[in-house]
Amino acid sequence: MRQFYETYRDSVIVAPLVRQLPWSHHLIILGQSKRPEEREFYLRMAVREGWTKRELERQYRAALFEQTILNPPKVAPAVRQIHPEALTIFRDTYTLEFLGLPPGHSEADLHHGLVARMKDFLLELGHDFCFAGSEYPLQVGKRDFALDLLFYHRGLNALVAIDLKIGRFEPEYLGKLNLYLEALDRDVRKPHERPSIGVLLCASKDDEVVEYALSRTLSPALVAEYQTMLPDKQLLQAKLHEFYRLNAPEGDEA
Repeated sequence: MRQFYETYRDSVIVAPLVRQLPWSHHLIILGQSKRPEEREFYLRMAVREGWTKRELERQYRAALFEQTILNPPKVAPAVRQIHPEALTIFRDTYTLEFLGLPPGHSEADLHHGLVARMKDFLLELGHDFCFAGSEYPLQVGKRDFALDLLFYHRGLNALVAIDLKIGRFEPEYLGKLNLYLEALDRDVRKPHERPSIGVLLCASKDDEVVEYALSRTLSPALVAEYQTMLPDKQLLQAKLHEFYRLNAPEGDEA
């Protein structure tokens, strides 16, 4: 309790957040945060997402803070123009260890696993995501297509299309995602809704290839990767320490 008082007594910015969380959450945040900015990050996220104690502990194990700082989401220019707030909603990496997928899993295994554990997937996606359909049918011309997963985000007031890939990102994947987004906007989106957003969720990606591919696409799309196991938190903390050291003002220590 003394640590709690000394930590927050002069913190005007986070004081309103502190009062919105139970004591059990504060014990986790105070005990596991290494930096003031990490503590504030989890305070804000726990309040915004309404995390339970169990989910808060899981996000620490998943190194959400480290991954958010080290790997901001990779988005197309249209996302920044149409949905700038999306940069704080989507992530570069999603941790799906709750699926228990084997190393050689198929796209069907991933798809069926996400549908079966939709509650956990929604928690991982974040607050305000609403599930709208699996293998959502879209017709373009005389051809039928099936979008892997369709969501609606209440805060963005937009449909969110998720296309699943079990391999590494390839630039040609954006072509089909663009088709899905055009079909959604023409045939599914309601008049009061904003343009749809597309997410390519891949097993891995080369960030430079992603940057090149997204820079010329006109659709509001982004590329993220999924992990089937919890990350090496110590390795990420070491990388974060180096990141702060390299970005610290001259004369300051990280």
